[in-house]
Amino acid sequence: MDYTSTHPLPDPELNPEFYADTPAKRFFAWLVDGVLIFLVTLLVLPFTAFTGLFFYPLLWLVISFAYRTITLASGSATWGMRLMSVEMRTHRGARFGLGEAFVHTLIYSFAISTFFIQVISIVLMLTTARRQSLGDHLLGSVAINRAATAG
Repeated sequence: MDYTSTHPLPDPELNPEFYADTPAKRFFAWLVDGVLIFLVTLLVLPFTAFTGLFFYPLLWLVISFAYRTITLASGSATWGMRLMSVEMRTHRGARFGLGEAFVHTLIYSFAISTFFIQVISIVLMLTTARRQSLGDHLLGSVAINRAATAG
């Protein structure tokens, strides 16, 4: 693995395998995570005596935030990302801890709630060398192919 002396993350020109297909993988991971969050919200509803139906969007938001933060902090990837063999790395090339996971999820939650910002984020993922979303650019984080780290 070739890293530059000025940047601890893999160079996209020297090691394109780290970033190959990550936007598509992140999209499919996002779909898987959405299904998992939906299933968890369905499991939680009876414990709210079904009053959760009256504030379902808020319930979804809380469960989604917790799910994303916990899974990113525990394995530097949500379960959907793990299924797609993608993991997040900090600007130092390290795996996410709780702090990075929380801030990344906070930025993601804001971006997903704002159509214009989400469009910018998607365009950045499709056009930048490291395939970073807007939130990734703000934090300096990247999504890389887990298989590339094993080789």
